[in-house]
Amino acid sequence: MAGSGKTVVVGVTGGIAAYKTCELVRALVKGGHRVKVVMTEAATRFVSPLTFRTLSAEPVTVSMWADAPEATVHHVSLAEEADVMVIAPCTANVLAKLACGRADDMLTTTALATEAPLVIAPAMNVHMWRKDATRRNVSAMRGRGVAIVEPERGELACGDVGEGRLASVECILASVESELARVRDLVGRRILVTAGGTHEPIDPVRYIGNRSSGKTGFAIAEEAARRGARVFLVTGPTHLPDPFGCEVVRVTTALQMRAAVLARADAADAIVMSAAVADFRPAIAASDKIKKSQAPENIRLEPNPDILAELGQRRGTAVLVGFAAETSSVEANARAKLDAKGCDLIVANDVSDPSIGFGTDENSVLFVSREGTERSGVVSKRHIARLIVDRLSGFMSG
Repeated sequence: MAGSGKTVVVGVTGGIAAYKTCELVRALVKGGHRVKVVMTEAATRFVSPLTFRTLSAEPVTVSMWADAPEATVHHVSLAEEADVMVIAPCTANVLAKLACGRADDMLTTTALATEAPLVIAPAMNVHMWRKDATRRNVSAMRGRGVAIVEPERGELACGDVGEGRLASVECILASVESELARVRDLVGRRILVTAGGTHEPIDPVRYIGNRSSGKTGFAIAEEAARRGARVFLVTGPTHLPDPFGCEVVRVTTALQMRAAVLARADAADAIVMSAAVADFRPAIAASDKIKKSQAPENIRLEPNPDILAELGQRRGTAVLVGFAAETSSVEANARAKLDAKGCDLIVANDVSDPSIGFGTDENSVLFVSREGTERSGVVSKRHIARLIVDRLSGFMSG
């Protein structure tokens, strides 16, 4: 690990376990990482900033107001420097702030601003750890893709015995190293992603479409780009801004998407077909708006090309991921699609549940491959994107 050149931002909050973070910083530095420590004011009551500055050989940040006038906005610059951010120990108070998006000090503003993976190692009294509010906060952070290193059971500083002790330095370090392994695991890879739905015109005003927001596809593209891949995103109509670091091609119809995908497929190491491509299109699209008084009794439809099946027949060595939006027999239908389309992985979900899926920020999916089926549980679409890219990385490195 020496010489990895990775930057780890270590957040320290005000708990007695803060002294253990000294060993974590020492271990990270010994492993060849650059370590930058940010502390809450309360944390300085337990360990001095000078201690961490000595161990890390880097300035230690406590106050939001300590920058010189000409300095950059420091919580943003710290957030952008981080390859991984770890908060150890994380008190119940700071955990609650992070769960609801509060940012009222240097540590929480940095955590909210960073796009880097976040590792949280909570430490607190056993009764605080067991409270429903804390459990909800932990679940909320997990649902956003945050790695939680659960506290250990033992004697606590207050004399109680139970869960709440900061996890061992070895456990926290292992979680950080796991996140660091993801950071640039796709360097040199080319990944093609499709997103959104397609609009199949009836006339210049009306179209046949679906409710896909494109959120999952955009999150997949951005996750892959942040991990070093060159990403081509072909997207149907959506209100989402271009994701970070991606080359974006915007199309409207299924035929346009097919042309854009096939033009880039041969150069791709992996293809993720998350777009909800319309199965049918009007056989004839009127050149002028159809007046209400002239509305046809029927609109004749014709099938759109099956882009996923076409890719399955011609993809060569590229990893191919398809999606299946189902309303019943989700796993059975996904497994049938896996075989029929020649995919390596199908990501399937039940779109009959209105609380997740279309237009929401959360979803619950099945990962169906020839090795078996795994469930994500209800998590954020950003976290689902990360799980998908983890699997892509595994396929390509295997």
